[in-house]
Amino acid sequence: MKTVVITGGTDGIGRALASELLGEGATVIVVGRNPAKGREFLAAADKAGAAGRAWFVTADLSLLAETEKAVAKIRAEFPVIDALVLCARHYRSRRTVTSEGLEENFALFYLSRRLFGQGLVDALAAAEAPVVVNVAGPGAPLDIVRWDDLELRHEYHGGAALGQGGKLNDLLGVAFSERHGGRGIRYVLIHPGVTATGFSGEYDQMTLPHIRSMQANAKPVSAALPPILSVIERPPAAALSAFVEGRGLGVSGPDFDPAAARRLEALTERLLAARRGVRSR
Repeated sequence: MKTVVITGGTDGIGRALASELLGEGATVIVVGRNPAKGREFLAAADKAGAAGRAWFVTADLSLLAETEKAVAKIRAEFPVIDALVLCARHYRSRRTVTSEGLEENFALFYLSRRLFGQGLVDALAAAEAPVVVNVAGPGAPLDIVRWDDLELRHEYHGGAALGQGGKLNDLLGVAFSERHGGRGIRYVLIHPGVTATGFSGEYDQMTLPHIRSMQANAKPVSAALPPILSVIERPPAAALSAFVEGRGLGVSGPDFDPAAARRLEALTERLLAARRGVRSR
C-alpha cells in the first residue's frame, strides 16, 4: 500500500484526504502545527483500526527550522514515499513577519512546499509511481509576481499574498519537474475549487463578509477529494501537469516560463543559504 505525506493535514481538505487514504489502507503522515489536532487525528485513526498506519509530525511550517526538522524526521522514518500532498496555507489580512524575519505567507505557502519537495525527493524517487500534489491555485498570470518584493514589504494585501504564492508554486512545479522529472516523479498542481473548509486565516472586518459568503456557497470537502485521490492513485504521464476543478491547464505557455522558474529557484537558493548562515552563527 502507499505511503503518503500531507502537510496541513489536520484541517479541511488535508484532514479529509488523510482519513480517506487511511480507510483505503495507506500509511499517512500528517504534518501540522497544532499538537491537539494531531492527537485528534491519531485518536480517530485508532478508532478506525488504523493506528499503526497513522503518524503525526508537529511543525510550524512558517518557520524554516521547524520545516527542515520535520522533513529530516520523515526522511529518516520513511525511505520510500509514494505521494507528497502540500496543503498548508494561512490567510492574514495584516502582513506578519515570523521570528525568522520572513513574511509568513511567503514562508508557509511557498518556502515550506519547496523544502518538502526537495527534502523528500530521494524517498519519492524510490517509489514505483511517485507524485507531488501541490494544492494551490494554478494558472494565474506571471505578471502578478513582484520580483523585487517577493515578501510584499510594500502595499501588502492578504489576497495578493496568496495570489502571488499560488504563482510561485506554479514556478516551483516547473523547476521541480525540470530537475527531477527524469527520475519518474510527477508534479501535479491542483485547485479543487472553492471548498467549505475552515478557511484557515485571520481576516479583517472588510474581508470577513466575503469569506463567510464563500463558505456558504462552497462545495463540500468530499467533492474536492476525487481529483486529488485520482492523481495519487494514477499519476499523470507528464512530468508536470495542472488542473482546476478537474479541467486540465496547459503548462507550456508563458505563465509557466522555465526561465522565470529558474530565476525564482536562484533567488530562493540565495535566501535559504543566507538564512541558514544566520542560524549557524
